[in-house]
Amino acid sequence: MTDAARSDRTLILGIGNILWADEGFGVRAVEELHRRYAFPGRVRVMDGGTQGLYLVQYVAAVENLLVFDAVDYGRTPGAMMVWRGEDVPRFTGCKKMSLHQTGFQDVLSAVLLMGKSPRRLTLIGVHAADLETWGGTLSPPVRQCIDPAVDLALAELRSWGVVAEQRDRPLDPRRDGLLGNGLDLSGYDRAGDAAYDRWEE
Repeated sequence: MTDAARSDRTLILGIGNILWADEGFGVRAVEELHRRYAFPGRVRVMDGGTQGLYLVQYVAAVENLLVFDAVDYGRTPGAMMVWRGEDVPRFTGCKKMSLHQTGFQDVLSAVLLMGKSPRRLTLIGVHAADLETWGGTLSPPVRQCIDPAVDLALAELRSWGVVAEQRDRPLDPRRDGLLGNGLDLSGYDRAGDAAYDRWEE
């Protein structure tokens, strides 16, 4: 792919596993960004879930990459950090920043081995509080980071010349969201509450 073909291509990626409580932060952040904001052409907003190395093709094709993810660097739960460019670990031997079995640095390493790399790269990470609750939703300190993380992302994108337009009315995640089948955050919470109520009975 030529440099010209890659120019002004931007990927906004949320990664994580929504079934493991705070591990789903990245997906929930990109979901909220998509719900409230529209972007110009050549910008992709994507739920990367736990696809791991399957994301290589998408990362290799873009000029600008912004990632939301849950991280574990021994900080206070809910602490938010931003890494840019060379500060984002790229190789498997580095301390895992992502909580997934295949860390995102493995994806970046594979892209580099292909001789490609985003020109601009930013990772917005939030330190998890709960990684043990299967089927759990986001913990309060991590949930409170969604809006600040979205604001950080918008500011970072503006610095790249990528300007989002606030939607007149936020999308209905049940119909127009990145996740379907009731897996949006509000639907997931409702389903969890209903399951808990049935268990209590």
